[in-house]
Amino acid sequence: MKRSPEVLVIDGQGGGLGRQLVQTLKKTMPDLPVYAAATNGTAAEAMRKAGADRAAAGENAVLVACRKADIIIGPIGIVIADSMFGEITPAMALAVAQADAKRILIPMNHCDNIVAGVPNGSAGALIGSAVEKLAAILQEEE
Repeated sequence: MKRSPEVLVIDGQGGGLGRQLVQTLKKTMPDLPVYAAATNGTAAEAMRKAGADRAAAGENAVLVACRKADIIIGPIGIVIADSMFGEITPAMALAVAQADAKRILIPMNHCDNIVAGVPNGSAGALIGSAVEKLAAILQEEE
């Protein structure tokens, strides 16, 4: 029996983007295991309330979750040390970058990290695009 891929959503600060991601993933793919790792308890709780199957907070939670994930989704800042106003530690960024997982990075132009060539879109549109990318990856793996 083939196991479902583990999808990890990573967020920080207030967890708003992560909350929206988890809600959209659970609405469009209700049987998909969605886990959340956050830089802080507020963000973890927001994603748990949005429907994450499990949620944890802190640097070690992010490091461990990255080792277990098949697909990681989050704002592009999760691969940039000291981004999100310093919430992403160098160890967190390295764990995401070195994870044996596919990464879907949402190009949020915040916190002095600007992605050239990417138009500023609404969070909803960016999340929709991320979910489409995930669906395509899952379809390829079937």
